[in-house]
Amino acid sequence: MAKKGFFSWFRKDKSKEEAQAVEAAKLEAEKLELERVEAERLAAEQAETERLAEEARLAAEQAEAARLEAERIETERVAAEQAEAQRIEAERLESERLESEKVAAEAAAEQARLAAEQAAQVEAERLESERVAAEQAEAQRIEAERIEAERLESERLESERLESERVAAEAAAEQARLAAELVAQAEAARLEAERLESERVAAEQAEAQRIEAERLESERIESEKVAAEAAAEQARLAAEQVAQAEAARLEAERLESERVAAEQAEAQRIEAERLESERAAAEAAAEQARLAAEQEAQAERIEAEAAEQAEQQPEPQAKPVKEGLFARLKRGLKRTSESIGSGFIGLFSGKKIDDDLFEELEEQLLIADVGVETTTRLIKSLTEQASRKQLKDGEALYDLLREEMQKTLDPVSVPLVPENADGPFVILMVGVNGVGKTTTIGKLAKQYQAQGKSVMLAAGDTFRAAAVEQLQVWGQRNDIPVIAQHTGADSASVLFDALQAARARNVDVLIADTAGRLQNKAHLMDELKKVVRVMQKQDETAPHEVMLTLDASTGQNAISQAQLFQEAVGVTGITISKLDGTAKGGVIFAIADKFGIPIRHIGVGEQIDDLRTFDAKDFIEALFSQTKDDKDVK
Repeated sequence: MAKKGFFSWFRKDKSKEEAQAVEAAKLEAEKLELERVEAERLAAEQAETERLAEEARLAAEQAEAARLEAERIETERVAAEQAEAQRIEAERLESERLESEKVAAEAAAEQARLAAEQAAQVEAERLESERVAAEQAEAQRIEAERIEAERLESERLESERLESERVAAEAAAEQARLAAELVAQAEAARLEAERLESERVAAEQAEAQRIEAERLESERIESEKVAAEAAAEQARLAAEQVAQAEAARLEAERLESERVAAEQAEAQRIEAERLESERAAAEAAAEQARLAAEQEAQAERIEAEAAEQAEQQPEPQAKPVKEGLFARLKRGLKRTSESIGSGFIGLFSGKKIDDDLFEELEEQLLIADVGVETTTRLIKSLTEQASRKQLKDGEALYDLLREEMQKTLDPVSVPLVPENADGPFVILMVGVNGVGKTTTIGKLAKQYQAQGKSVMLAAGDTFRAAAVEQLQVWGQRNDIPVIAQHTGADSASVLFDALQAARARNVDVLIADTAGRLQNKAHLMDELKKVVRVMQKQDETAPHEVMLTLDASTGQNAISQAQLFQEAVGVTGITISKLDGTAKGGVIFAIADKFGIPIRHIGVGEQIDDLRTFDAKDFIEALFSQTKDDKDVK
């Protein structure tokens, strides 16, 4: 018997299982209640049927008794007819009366039966209406529960919105308070100036009155005194202007000294970074020289050993052939291909196209992490095309499956072009812990550097232990500057400084690392949004690429990660790592089908070149070109 349905393999998390268990128990109780009502209704119907049968039996017995009575009367009538003709006529009339009574009794019994049937029908209709009402009430209850759940979700979202508005209001209130304090200080200064001015005016008025009194006494003395006061006032005003000019000059000199000090500090920092990079370059050169010396010694040893072997073995050995890029991709996808691509060869080979084959294909796709929705779409498309094209054997369906899977990947096969005429092209790397973000950053930086682009790294993962040092090691290996702060620093400030430094140094590409975060932690995702907002204060278009790194071995959990990171920061590109391991690899089709986000790179090995620019055609070719002989050889 063919296996049917494999959607039950996909379990939800524990909380959803408990909720489903409670819901199932509730539905089971409701089903038992409905079954009890239905049993009572059937029992009532059976009792009604038995009652009607009893009434019919009694009517039949009455009819049988009447028939026997009629036969007895008829016998007596025949006997009496032989004796008395006149009495026979009387008995005939009597028998006709009895016959009419019998007909009336039968009619009454029929009417009673019809009335009983109508009553039973009314009772059945009543029970049916009660059942329909119960079902409607249950549907209304379920709808009310759904509406209540939606209301609770909306209240939660509203509470989150109100909380964010409260935070914004508190920030606005704090800003308003600071502004009010500044206004109050300005107002106090203005009032103090007005008070001084009013005191001065009052003093001048008092002085004018005194002058007027003294003028009456001596106009000459008063005129000389007024001239002296005018000269003193002019001198005071001139002194105040000189003091203000001196204060402005001192402030300008202070600002200039601070600017010069800042420039000197920046120059010293740049010089320190240059010396550090030169030291790192010198160390790298020394390391390369050491490695070269070791390689040279190793080569001499190998040559000596080869010479000895040549003396012992006269037949020359063939030189190993250098492995090409496609061969390396094919080798990296070997384990993935065991579930997808060539893994289907045994499924289709020598089989006819029927429901059993589609069931097995459905099972294999689900096992390979292709996902329920994508699997359903592929099976539906293959079924329609196989029927329309009238395919007969499994090999033809295998080719059709290959075409459908490539059509799924073609729309997302869009390579990343890191070009920005207005400054550095900013790539913000996001993803959960352990997916390989930092390693991907190092490989990308090396590839862009090989293309002739200047690259800078930003160590924004300030939470994970040794994350900053890990990125600095990548920078030292490749002679790439790394902007970093101490562990535990604000990630947004690190990326702000990195973008500022990249703009100042005319860097082509800035790759920013971020802390790994669980996609179901709202406060961590909010911090990621903060990083984007801070970077946009310098460049409204930054980041130009939000690249999400996904681990292919996590299976369907990668879909949840893509969903929530897309909602939080708007993912524009995806890198899928670890396709060379035990990953089943089908999640790449599920992500492409569900989100349509461009897949920029795939990781199929540990080497720099094993981070490959994603090409749908090469990917499908590498998956479906694996053969059993290839596996045996390797």
